Amino acid sequence: MDDWKLLKKKIYSRLALFPVAIVVLLFIPAGSFRYWQGWVYFSVIFFPMLFVLRFFIKRDPKLLERRLRSKEKVKEQKTIVKLFSLLFLIGFLIPGLDYRFGWSIVSVPIVIIANVLVFTGYMIFFSVMKANSYASRIIEVEKEQTVISSGPYAVIRHPMYAGWLLMIIATPVALGSYWALLVFVLFAIPLIQRIVNEEKILSKELPGYEEYCRNVKYRLMPYGW
Repeated sequence: MDDWKLLKKKIYSRLALFPVAIVVLLFIPAGSFRYWQGWVYFSVIFFPMLFVLRFFIKRDPKLLERRLRSKEKVKEQKTIVKLFSLLFLIGFLIPGLDYRFGWSIVSVPIVIIANVLVFTGYMIFFSVMKANSYASRIIEVEKEQTVISSGPYAVIRHPMYAGWLLMIIATPVALGSYWALLVFVLFAIPLIQRIVNEEKILSKELPGYEEYCRNVKYRLMPYGW
């Protein structure tokens, strides 16, 4: 019971930091709370996040415990995470500055479409977590872990990353900034590095993963890569 209470405390404390991060990264650089694209983006992410957390608190708290782990064990992954963090910081500061100084003109329909893509990416993310309780935030293989080959994993080997990448690419446009898109597309580079390194680890430590790779040919995009 104490562990369960501690887990819930960690979950809700992290959730409470999300609005703070949005204010710091978006609205302060924008210099205004009239930055409507920021409010729409916040709503598209935050409210589905509430639903997803409540869903897994009831259905699969062990998954949430795994998602809270943040310290990578593999040296290569530690370097990749640092690159992710740098791109994340730079990328999320640009849209607010873009709004303040009027660098980009993104039409309302385009912003809406981009937010729909962000939401779609998050729903893919959700479907993957429903299919795979071992979808940890870090690269690790647990003793009782098995290969998941059903649901989205029957189509591509890394559907969670596919959903995440869709969210990332759509995010700057959803926030009304074409300039930030130049930074966000760079996320694909460390993501590819992460996938290649992760597959080496899984092939070595997860029984049946090499056979799964032979059956499901594509990593991130059907008929692509």
